[in-house]
Amino acid sequence: MAHAAPASGGSSGMVGRSPDVFGPQVHKAARYGIPVALGLVYGYWAAANRRGGGEITGWNVLFGFVTALAFIVLCIAVATFAPLLKRELHSLVKSAFAGAAIGFLYSQTGESVLRCTALGVAVTAGIFVVFFYRYYTHEDAEGNRIR
Repeated sequence: MAHAAPASGGSSGMVGRSPDVFGPQVHKAARYGIPVALGLVYGYWAAANRRGGGEITGWNVLFGFVTALAFIVLCIAVATFAPLLKRELHSLVKSAFAGAAIGFLYSQTGESVLRCTALGVAVTAGIFVVFFYRYYTHEDAEGNRIR
């Protein structure tokens, strides 16, 4: 059975983009819900690394919650302000946040500062390449989305 092909420049005005299937309330909930969920997992992971399989103490729980809170605040700040930057800095800010987060997690295991820093820098470099490529191929020189 034959079907009509969609016309270019249709009435939706979304040429070349997929439709947005979620409403504004879902986007607003996800804007804060995802960093909170990631922060809680990150805080638990940091606290587990710090205690090294030992018993859970009150200080360990407090460390986990403070780490989670710091992660949540920084994650929301990066998600809010990084898109306002040029694509190079946008990529660098997001990748530096990821590299620092991984380096901090690794430092809680008791490894040397140099190994933790090297891992953080390596993660930052790898993620920077991926983000920069994505933004470079999906934005024009002024930072406007082209796809």
